[in-house]
Amino acid sequence: MAITAAMVKELREVSGAGMMDCKKALTATEGDMDKAMEFLREKGLATAQKKAGRIAAEGIVMLNVSEDGKKAVAVEVNAETDFVAKNEKFRGYVAQVAEQAMDTTAADVEGFLAEPWKFDTNETVGEELAHQIATIGENMNIRRFQQVKEENGFVASYTHMGGKIGVLVDVETDVVNDDLKEMAKNVAMQIAALRPQYTNRDEVSADYIAHEKEILMAQIQNDPKESQKPEKVIQGMIQGRINKELKEICLLDQVYVKAEDGKQSVAQYVAQVAKANNATVAVKGFVRFETGEGIEKKEENFAEEVAKQMNA
Repeated sequence: MAITAAMVKELREVSGAGMMDCKKALTATEGDMDKAMEFLREKGLATAQKKAGRIAAEGIVMLNVSEDGKKAVAVEVNAETDFVAKNEKFRGYVAQVAEQAMDTTAADVEGFLAEPWKFDTNETVGEELAHQIATIGENMNIRRFQQVKEENGFVASYTHMGGKIGVLVDVETDVVNDDLKEMAKNVAMQIAALRPQYTNRDEVSADYIAHEKEILMAQIQNDPKESQKPEKVIQGMIQGRINKELKEICLLDQVYVKAEDGKQSVAQYVAQVAKANNATVAVKGFVRFETGEGIEKKEENFAEEVAKQMNA
């Protein structure tokens, strides 16, 4: 039976073994995938984790909130594999990083790494990171951190999927009780699920709006039917589409996910809870970190790679 590059690719993805080992296994078992897997296992070539070509795109987002709820920080620390990200030693280290970040005065990660490590001031944060990399055996990276402080209210937090996503919400309020805390947690869950880019429309720059309008105008001009409509109608269409987009990217304009009527906005939900508690409430901002977002994971064309090896 002819052994194809696609077969080698499939076995490699399942087993984690090298390409040529997968080719030998398939050749020895006449293309039987199950027997080839057994062949690799018997020879100790199948691995639980593929070790080649990984970058630090896994990891965890951890939140730390002060006892009085006035101050909080979110940190993201990356590792190469999900296996390490779930390891208690790794999580314990990230908890220390979060504790360090609560009181840091550093403006960026570079400055943060240069600070004395609060758990052993004879070394820096960066030096401790290097020790952890040597101990755990994977590349690791303190990617980012962000503090939130609110003296006239509190900071709410929500962690999703054990640290896949972490959210902090800055709530200014003259009343702090269980109802307000529940409302803030619900808003944090909304942020985790629906990924707003802004808190409200005031944060959206005029340049962003102008750029979106240019794109929408180009789309209309490329449509034979819509481009023939009167200018006033076209401008109305563009503004309508802009408003629809703003309802998706601005937290307070979004439809509240738990709304019974499916129409209530987040702003209306916050106002409803505030009124019920005779409180003045403002959601001033939020932080949303998702592990690995924006990191380009290495993606190889395995079939092409295998074909090159087989033809070499």
